[in-house]
Amino acid sequence: MSHNAPLAEALSGREKIVVLAPHPDDETLGCGGLLARAFAGAGAHVICLTDGGASHPGSRAWPPARLAEARRAELAEALDLLGGGAADLTWLGHPDSRLHEVPADAILTELMQVIDAQAARHIFVPAREDKHCDHQTTASLADGLRAQRPDLHFHSYPVWSRFDDPNFAENTAGYAPFTLDTAAYRDAKSAAIRAHHSQLGQVVQDDPEGFVLPEAMINLFAQQDEIFWRMP
Repeated sequence: MSHNAPLAEALSGREKIVVLAPHPDDETLGCGGLLARAFAGAGAHVICLTDGGASHPGSRAWPPARLAEARRAELAEALDLLGGGAADLTWLGHPDSRLHEVPADAILTELMQVIDAQAARHIFVPAREDKHCDHQTTASLADGLRAQRPDLHFHSYPVWSRFDDPNFAENTAGYAPFTLDTAAYRDAKSAAIRAHHSQLGQVVQDDPEGFVLPEAMINLFAQQDEIFWRMP
């Protein structure tokens, strides 16, 4: 079996996959086309590690607990638009931007239970190149899983690094990345991105410094093919 054969298998739609999402929306931004393909085939499961409650810290109308509840509903809507359902989501609900403060052993136990229950061999993990601390912590947790379970295949997907690192192509060339043609799924992916209403400036109105995904970025994520590589 060639070095990249497991990744090609994972992208084919013929193998059930698990996507580790640090926050609600990472699953769609980085893997929306892949998820749509998998839901139409062997199936997929998303594990969201944090509650997404830190995106608008200045809001009084939307304190973290209320915002987290909204973001969970948005994620469920996004998965529905991609062809999945409620049973395809596990919500761990750890504190947004503080995943590194949660004991790793506890999270690893949660992850292993879900992965085993799904009987999936292919796990998609945020790229280490993403600078957000929760993305890096998720990648580190995957290292812990990999040490315990050599029978599983781990693959990386970039979210922000793809667009905010001017040397992204050069820095990742050594991974021999695969590009997944997402043309057939772009409408579904675009709709799923837009299901994350709170991240588009449409929900929280009292935090001008809060996160907003600009329209130009929505279009980049929706229209460009997705990139994956075997986790180094």
